[in-house]
Amino acid sequence: MTREEKSQVIEELTAQLADNANIYLTDISGLNAGSTSDLRRACFKADVQLNVVKNTLLTKAMEASDRDFGELPTVLKGNTSVMYSETGNAPAKVIKAFRKKSEKPLLKGAFIEEAVYLGDDQLDMLVDIKSKEELIGEIVGLLQSPAKNVISALKSGGGTIAGIIKTLSEKEG
Repeated sequence: MTREEKSQVIEELTAQLADNANIYLTDISGLNAGSTSDLRRACFKADVQLNVVKNTLLTKAMEASDRDFGELPTVLKGNTSVMYSETGNAPAKVIKAFRKKSEKPLLKGAFIEEAVYLGDDQLDMLVDIKSKEELIGEIVGLLQSPAKNVISALKSGGGTIAGIIKTLSEKEG
């Protein structure tokens, strides 16, 4: 690889790091061609981009980036693949599901919305991170609960004020 080609790859990696808020570093070495293909398919279905990278080039891209990756460059040893995703927990879910039938991929580290996670032992915590859509759904559900209680009280109270008050007071107790 020429110096110009390396510079081009570093520029592309730097742009990808800037464009993605959720970055996972994994080790997929040792997967055979069939398993690698299955992993790529699982990533595609989950809207996760998977790329194999050279550690030295990714390190230089991280250094050139405006972001603070903290201790994340310290895990760039051996084989490294990068997973990019719009959803913070999507790569973790792909890894966890895939590991039901394989030892790999191993999680080396992750950069999720400015937070750094190091080590494979962080996988379960990363799976549990809620996406923005999931959080919004939970908030909407919580906001709808009181309204649903009032509507059900109106229906079960027989439409009279006394019936509604009785039903609501029973729900409080």
